[in-house]
Amino acid sequence: MPKVDIVNLNNQKVGEMELADSVFGAEVNNDLLYESVRHYTAGTRGGHHKTKTRHEVSGSGKKLWRQKGTGRARMGSIRSPIWRHGGTVHGPVPRDYSYHLPKKMLLGALRSALSAKLRDGELKIVDAFRFDEAKTKQVAAAIKRLEASTTVLLVEAADNPKLMLGSRNLPGAKAVLTRDVTTYDLLRHKNILLTQDAAKKLSEGLAR
Repeated sequence: MPKVDIVNLNNQKVGEMELADSVFGAEVNNDLLYESVRHYTAGTRGGHHKTKTRHEVSGSGKKLWRQKGTGRARMGSIRSPIWRHGGTVHGPVPRDYSYHLPKKMLLGALRSALSAKLRDGELKIVDAFRFDEAKTKQVAAAIKRLEASTTVLLVEAADNPKLMLGSRNLPGAKAVLTRDVTTYDLLRHKNILLTQDAAKKLSEGLAR
């Protein structure tokens, strides 16, 4: 089992912790990471693009000229797709881009992402996120002391209003609960800061 140091918000070692080998020491599967990120981004895609068909564009529905006898091609409406400013045929319409990905693949991707972060030295265990006030200044100072980069993911096990409120206006920082951790967030942020309780929850929840 991988053994890591536990530090406080002053970046001082206060203990050690053994992490589940199947979660934090798993083989990194790049294919799973790709599929999981693709699945997440597809689910957040808006899909609001829309073109107007011939019955939606503006214009009179009156027949432009009589059917026969003019020498011109027959034409029924100025909103015809073959005319300028006419409707669009088979154009894009609002749609949902999300799709189903098996749960085993999603969990495997999370294990790969956590293992990769620990392997690269970008994951750190904190004893707890304790702050006097819900102030951005306090959270930013703690992140700086912990030597985290400008993009950092703060993972808490239980509701922590001071952490959530204090980090929401901090550029590059995001605070989430263990149940909301995604592969996309783990890979998008350079450093991961887990509380001791959060690491335990992830070890138990993702263990095979």
